[in-house]
Order: sequence, then C-alpha cells, then structure tokens
Amino acid sequence: MFRSILRLVSCTTVALCVFPLLAVAISAFSGSLDTFQLLSSTVLPRYLWTTLQLLFWVGLGTAIIGTGAAWLVVMCEFPGRRWLEILLALPFAFPAYVLAYAYTDLLDHPGAVQSALRAWNDWGPRDYWFPEIRSLGGAAIMLTFVLYPYVYLLARASFIRASSTAYQAARMLGRSPVNAFFVVSLPLARPAIASGVILALMETVADFGTVSHFGVQTLATGIYQAWIGIGDRSAASQLAVSLMAVAFLLILLERIERKRRSHFDAGKRLETMARHRLSHGQALAAFTFCIIPVLGGFILPLIVLMEMAWDSGQNPFAARYILFISNSLLLASTAACVTLALAIAVGYSARLYPSRASELTKTIAGLGYAIPGGVIAVGVFIPFATFDNMLDAYLRETLGISTGLLLSGSMFILIIAYAVRFMAVALSSFDTGMSQIKPSIDAVARTLGANESRVLSRVHLPLMRASLLTGALIVFVDVMKELPATLMLRPFNYDTLAVQAYRLASDERLTQAAVPSLIIVAFGLLPVVLLCRTIARERPLHHSDIER
Repeated sequence: MFRSILRLVSCTTVALCVFPLLAVAISAFSGSLDTFQLLSSTVLPRYLWTTLQLLFWVGLGTAIIGTGAAWLVVMCEFPGRRWLEILLALPFAFPAYVLAYAYTDLLDHPGAVQSALRAWNDWGPRDYWFPEIRSLGGAAIMLTFVLYPYVYLLARASFIRASSTAYQAARMLGRSPVNAFFVVSLPLARPAIASGVILALMETVADFGTVSHFGVQTLATGIYQAWIGIGDRSAASQLAVSLMAVAFLLILLERIERKRRSHFDAGKRLETMARHRLSHGQALAAFTFCIIPVLGGFILPLIVLMEMAWDSGQNPFAARYILFISNSLLLASTAACVTLALAIAVGYSARLYPSRASELTKTIAGLGYAIPGGVIAVGVFIPFATFDNMLDAYLRETLGISTGLLLSGSMFILIIAYAVRFMAVALSSFDTGMSQIKPSIDAVARTLGANESRVLSRVHLPLMRASLLTGALIVFVDVMKELPATLMLRPFNYDTLAVQAYRLASDERLTQAAVPSLIIVAFGLLPVVLLCRTIARERPLHHSDIER
C-alpha cells in the first residue's frame, strides 16, 4: 500500500514537472504561424540578440570575479582574507532586481551621484556625459554582482580539494604563482568554474525584474509583454519555446560539466595546498580585488536601500505591509512544504526502486530549476485554464451551472508553479541527507519489524532533518524573491513583497520600493548565513600552511 501511494505521488510529481513544458510546446506549435512569422520579422531577433549579449557579459564577469576571488582567498595570505572568504558570499542575499532599484536611485540622472556632480561643477543637465545605468551594460553589472557567488563557491571548493603536487612541481620548475595558476590550478578547476558560470547563465536567462526595470528587451520580458501587455497567448508560448531552447542548451552544458567535474575529483584527496604570503603591494591589490564585489553587490546597495527606506517615511509595520508580508510568508511556507513533500516522495521512491528509470525520473523532476519562471507560468496556466473552461462548458450544458475559473488565478496554480520551479533544490537536499544513511540501517530497521513507511518516518526523516530543513529554507527564500511567475499567476488583488516592490519601481517610486525590497533582502540573508557558517567551518587555517 505504502509503495503504491509513493509511486503514485512520484509519478504525479514528474507529470506535473513535465506537463507545463509539453503544454508550452503544444500551444506554440498549434498556434497560428502568422504570429510566429510576425515575431521572427520584428521582435524575436532583437530579443535573442539582447539575451545572448547579456549571457556573454554576465558569463565573462562572473568567471573573472568568482575565479579570481576564490583563488586569492584559498591560495594567498593577506590581511582581511578570513573575513573576505565569508563576505564574498553575501551578495547571494540580493535579488538582482532589488540591486537594480538601489543603483537606479543612486546613479540615474536625478540620483545622488549625478546631482552632486552637477552641484560641485555647476554643470547643466546636458553639460557632461555619464554612463547610463538603465542599459544592457547596467543589467549585466547588476546580474554579475549577485551571481558571481555561484562561480566563487564552486571554484573555491575545487581549489581547496585540488592536490598541491602538480602546483608545487610547477613552482619548483621555476613558475611564478600567477603562471602556475594559469598552467596548473585553472585547468584543474575548469569544470567547477564552468558549472558555476552555467548556473549563473541559467539565472540570467530566467531574470525578469532587472531587465524589465532597465528597459532591456530580452526573451523573458517579451513573454511577459505578450502575455500581459497584448494578451496574445500564442505569441507568449512561441517566445517561451525560444527561451526553453536556450535553457535546455545550458542544462546540457551543465550536465556535461558535472560529469567532467566528478571525473577530475576522483581520487584527488591529497595534501593541503600551502598559501602564499603576499607583499604589501600584492596584498593591497588582492584585498581591493576581493572587496569590490562585496561593496558593489552587498554593502553599498544595502546602505542605499536603508537611506531610501528612511526617506520614504513608510512604516514597515503598517497594516498594508503586514498584509504583503503575510501573503509572502503564506505562499513561501506553503510552497516550501509542498515542494519538500513531493521531493521526498520522488527521492524515496528512487531509493526503494533503484534503477535507471528512477534516476531519469529524478532528473526530469529537477529540470524546472533551469526553466525561467515566465515559461513555467505559461506552461502551468494553459492546461489548468483548458480544464476550467471544459468543466464550465460541461456543467453549463448538463446542469445549467457556471463554475467560472476554479483553478486559474488561484493560489493552487501558483503553488504548483513554484513546486515545478524549485523541485531541484528540494531533491538535492533530500539526496544530500539520504547519501549519509547507509542501506544497512534500512536493513536493520526492517529486521526489527519496521515496515517501509515506519523506516521513513522514524529513521530516515529524523536523520535527514538538517538537510531537509536547509532545502525547505532555500525554497522558502527563492519563493519570496520569485517575480515573473508570481506576476503572471497570482490571484486577483493578491500582492506579495516582490510584486509590491516591482509595481512601485515600475511607477518610478523607487524610494517607496525600498521598504519591501529590504524585507526581501532580510529573508534572503537566512540561507546566506547558513552558507557562511559552513564556510567558516571548512579548512581551519594553520600557520604551518603559509608559504613564506
């Protein structure tokens, strides 16, 4: 009985994850080709070109900052290194669109920087040139600041695990530390760096809030404009298919790099690598390189947002903000519980029935994390709206009753979209916890008379408590920050913190948008604090490790 229920829930979950993607594809290819031809001759090439440019600049920026910072804090000793090793993870707390609001208020024409320049130099509005923050370059910088931690964390872990033998051999042969880095360390860490860059690119493809605020026309903004702006569902589906093609290419690259990374890591647990003590000039350069992304991605925008929130005079404990916070908390906590429960069903089913089919099931269930929220919103809405319309038509004809739209525009459909989007996070947490439980423990529990459901509830779940809570917390925070799916699927007049911040920023009321943005950042700090605690426990420094 337990196995049957588990299989049913597992199969239903996989179907829920696959069905939106199929629905988008069917809707796109069953729609009028005239729409697609019109898109191809007008906006589609521009959307694609802008998206590719954004991917290039974000990929380049995250690779340079993440890899350079990771190598410096792992391989070199300089003042402030211990603090920077943790601080470099802090920009993870910021959604990119919140960073965009802060920098727009600071660097736009009426912002503090340009106003001060005009006042000091007695310039008129057109007497000088200043970089435009609302541009493709501005969006690339915002996304780079918040996404480089993907590369930094993976590269840092790779440098820590790497054997020092090859590096020391290069040094003994006369290579300088920098030359040894490019010849030995960088090639060994390349799979991890590539994986981090690809994860950053996946987030870039999915981003809507930043590019929308800066007026950058990408595929993600095109889907929203077609869906909400002109109400053309076929056009939205066809743009979503184009975006899915880019996302699937990134998924394929990520899988390839993951296999390469596991190959490189095999059997490489050797001695710890010694750090170089830098000279004063080198230490200053290293400190500057590491502190700039921390300043740009966390400290400066946090100060700007706090000043904006103070100037706005809004009370974060007012009734309307309490309503936004409660709506966000209700959605995020419900989505976290549902997603975690479904992930346990999929993961435990794979544990009971280990096979290629079960592994494929887990892989398919985790695909949603790489698919942009706008695409998932389109894919979830189409089948449920079709079901609502068919049910309404049937009941009208047979009973003369109109049910209207039961599921479309409800919290139910929004929770389903969140579960599809963030299932990979919950599955990863389940796998991490389950990998620490030996199958022999299952056998002992079964020998003592416990059935499979009892083994799960009394043995596995308590042992995996920390991993599962971490996964639920990450899903909770991701839902708090999620924007495109929430905008497209939320019930009428049901606003969250993210939606409120987006609406105020869209109306150029950036100062008022600071309060909900700060609350979102405060919740985003929770998983970052967990991450920082993990970093602090890794590889304690001994003075004998330092190469003089």
